[in-house]
Amino acid sequence: MLNLQDKINEKVHADWKTQNFEWYRAIWVECAELLDHYGWKWWKKQIPNTGQIQLELVDIWHFGLSILLMENNKESCIEIIESGFMAKVKQGDFKLDLEQFTSDTLITKGFDLAGFFKLMIDTNLTFEDLYVGYISKNVLNTFRQDNGYQTGTYTKNWDGVEDNEYLISLASELDPNNGSFSSDLYDAMKRAYKSKVESV
Repeated sequence: MLNLQDKINEKVHADWKTQNFEWYRAIWVECAELLDHYGWKWWKKQIPNTGQIQLELVDIWHFGLSILLMENNKESCIEIIESGFMAKVKQGDFKLDLEQFTSDTLITKGFDLAGFFKLMIDTNLTFEDLYVGYISKNVLNTFRQDNGYQTGTYTKNWDGVEDNEYLISLASELDPNNGSFSSDLYDAMKRAYKSKVESV
């Protein structure tokens, strides 16, 4: 995942580590989106959208990996991540844990790895789920960049449905254990984009 993150960041800017991108800001904005998908409005019935919750956590993971790569070499990142996953963390109150994670992000302008792992536990997101979600979202991010996301020519809404929703649907039809999962998913995204957007 670290290599893939480095690669997608280089696609956005070849010298991304010297650009002072505000990764922490991307994280706290994703936190707000995450809470919306979980539900927080006491004045209306809301049911947590598990697929979107996990996708938002995957988005946060992308930005968190970027911060880790900014601050450490890849070998150190691996050690930090492994030790974080080995720590014993109990399930808590998701909304409160998310607020604490967001607060820590804003105060430190960094990535609260322990807080992130707590959010994973709160939402029953396993490391395998995170990995498959990360690979899937990395494919979408690559697809977006390849199709004009940075220049503003990419269409994010495909025939009335956001590309994230297509990603979840298309990924669920493939075997994530297959060595060609990434390329198969990219090809499926390309076909869907062509039929839903380019043919219109």
